[in-house]
Amino acid sequence: SVRSRKNIAIDLKNPEGVETLLKLVEKADALIEGFRPGVMERLGVGPEDCAKRNPKLVYGRMTGWGQDGPYAQAAGHDINYISLAGALAHYGREGADPTPPLNMVGDFGGGGMFLAYGVVCALLEAQKSGKGQVVDTAMVDGTAILMSMFWGMKQSGVYDEDRPGTNLLDNGAHFYDAYRTKDGKYVSFGSIEPQFYAEMLQKLGLEGDAEFARQMDKNSWPKLKERMREVVATKTRDEWNALMEMSDVCYAPVLTMSEAAKHPHNVAR
Repeated sequence: SVRSRKNIAIDLKNPEGVETLLKLVEKADALIEGFRPGVMERLGVGPEDCAKRNPKLVYGRMTGWGQDGPYAQAAGHDINYISLAGALAHYGREGADPTPPLNMVGDFGGGGMFLAYGVVCALLEAQKSGKGQVVDTAMVDGTAILMSMFWGMKQSGVYDEDRPGTNLLDNGAHFYDAYRTKDGKYVSFGSIEPQFYAEMLQKLGLEGDAEFARQMDKNSWPKLKERMREVVATKTRDEWNALMEMSDVCYAPVLTMSEAAKHPHNVAR
C-alpha cells in the first residue's frame, strides 16, 4: 500500500489490464488520470469507454495545458504553466528576476485543489442525476482563475502589472512584507486595515510619525520600507514575537518547515 491506501499495478497496454481497469470502473465513483491528451482514449479507457461500464462515473483529468489548444501535447512543469497563465511575472521584488513560488500555484493550487473540488462537485451532481461527467482540469486554467482578483485590481487601475514588487500584495507596501531581524531571522507583517496598521505602528514605536501616517501613499512606500527594515533589525525574532504575536497587528514569525512543526499554534491545531 501507498500512504495506507491499497494499490495495484495494471498494464494498460495489455487487453487483460484494460479489462481489469474497466471492471474496477463498474464499481467506482470516480477515476482520475494524468496522462497527456489522447492517451487514455488510445488505450481504450477514455471517458466514453468508461461511461459505457458506469454512466455515473466521474472522470477526472489532470494536465498542464488542457485537453486541447496549441500547447496541449507539449511537455511542461509548474514553472511553465504559471508563466503562460500570467502569474509568474508578478512574483518577485522590484527590479529582480521572477521568483517561482515553489510548485504550489500551478501543481497544487491551480491543479490538485481545482481537480479535487471539481470531482467532489461532480460526485454531488451524480448522486442527484445519476449521470457522471468529465472534469477537465488544466493547471494553466486553474492558475489563471487564482489570478482573478489581480485581474480585477488591474482593470480597476490599482495594480501596476508592469512594475512587480511595487503593489499592495506583492511586497511593494511597507506594511505587507517580511523583514530581517537582529538575529538574521525574519518576521512578516500584513497590516492592511487602518486599525491593524495603527497597532503595528504603536508596537514598532512609530505611532505619531507623520511619514508613516500616509499609509496608502505609494510614493512613500520605498522610503518607509527602508525605515521598517531599520526598526525590525533592532530586535531578535523572539523579541518581536513577545511584542507582536497573538495581537491584531497581522503578524507572524517566518518559520522554516522544522520550526513550523514545533510552533505551539500548529501543534495545537
